[in-house]
Amino acid sequence: MKNPVNTSAYKHNEVPADGLEKGQLGWAIVALSLGVGMSALDTAIANTALPAMADQLHATPADSVWIVNAYQLAMVATLLPIAALGETIGYKRVYMAGMALFTVASLGCALAWSLPALIVARLFQGLGAAALMGVNSALIRAVYPSRLHGRGFGNNALVVAIGFAIGPSLASVILATSSWEWLFGINVIPGILGWFMARKALPQTSRASHKVDGVAGLYNVAAFGIAILALGDAAHRVGMRTLLPEMLLALFFFVMLLRRQKDHPAPLLPVDLFRLPLFTLSTLTAVCTFAAQALAFVALPFYFESELGRTAVETGFLLTPWPVMVGIMATVAGRLSDRYSPGLLGGVGLMILAAGLGLLLGMPAAPSAVDIGWRMAVCGIGFGFFQAPNVKAIMSSAPASRSGSASGMVATARLIGQSTGAALVAFCLTMFHLRGTWYAIAIAAAFSAVASIASFSRLVVGAPARS
Repeated sequence: MKNPVNTSAYKHNEVPADGLEKGQLGWAIVALSLGVGMSALDTAIANTALPAMADQLHATPADSVWIVNAYQLAMVATLLPIAALGETIGYKRVYMAGMALFTVASLGCALAWSLPALIVARLFQGLGAAALMGVNSALIRAVYPSRLHGRGFGNNALVVAIGFAIGPSLASVILATSSWEWLFGINVIPGILGWFMARKALPQTSRASHKVDGVAGLYNVAAFGIAILALGDAAHRVGMRTLLPEMLLALFFFVMLLRRQKDHPAPLLPVDLFRLPLFTLSTLTAVCTFAAQALAFVALPFYFESELGRTAVETGFLLTPWPVMVGIMATVAGRLSDRYSPGLLGGVGLMILAAGLGLLLGMPAAPSAVDIGWRMAVCGIGFGFFQAPNVKAIMSSAPASRSGSASGMVATARLIGQSTGAALVAFCLTMFHLRGTWYAIAIAAAFSAVASIASFSRLVVGAPARS
């Protein structure tokens, strides 16, 4: 069958060798781990410390949510344009720019004197994180030998899991010993080290001959940004007077984006890649699974603290078995994905995740820490089996010349899923109050089941695309 992805606009005389030599590979792994680790850690820290920051900045809870929202919006809106930029100017250059911006913005967050100043700094920090995450998977594909791609994505998932696992505890320690500014100040030294390591170790990759369409990029930013705003407003049941214009405006910009990039050889919103069944099913699997994860991680703290009377510190420990098991299983699943089908591994893992969420629904009325902990561990095992094989499936289904767009979709799918899950939790709590946490977990189990079906469907769609 003819490959539906256009690769004619690329300079094939610059194709890199199959991965880096062992010595340089080690330094490249450290550089990439610092970037993705800081991004994951920063997300976990900010979410945990939000009430304390709101109190010290004398901000209302509703206003303080923008400390998180600004970061998320900047990432979602700019991931695809930045990833496409990496295809034309080189992934290394984009990654280094992202590391520099993230580091400077972190310093800006630490020096912020008011809530508006902090929100602006968080916008720039989110933009830097988008550059780091948008080309991360493409660089992993470039630095690891092809026979070890699964291991590379597994190691990357391990770093993300560690960031999410230690984030709440680290935030608690910082707030107990110092002020909230240090939540962001701790990024500065690792960011500087990461920039110099990236400059030394990351390879130059082949570049596309076309240019990124700036107008399409603006359409993309507007479409995704307004869509995420509308999703949040819908979850909080705002009036149609606000919601309808947001939905229509987002739809307008999506239509304009699709029309603008119709004849482009490498569209920002990669509709050419979505013609590949393996890519589409893998992306759908990711969106559903990260929605399930967000539903659980946003809803469970309300259940632990409001219904069970646990403290914030105890809640952090009760959530920890999930990311710990993700980290343990991610490296195992990554190695297995170099030998077995990602569709099989992901399908089995997501069945385990759905079962774990079902077990959480069936907990006794007054569960002990052990009752909660082993169920969270089961969820983590299932999620860990999904993550690395799924990223490998997305990246391997796209030609090497489209690694940037595929990498951007890896991060975009994750953020869309997380935003959807968080919005559904808000909707459940608004509709059903504390009982809404039960409905949120039930919806998470349903998302996991759908994701498992999508993953198993990949077993019959054919082989990955070739570059």
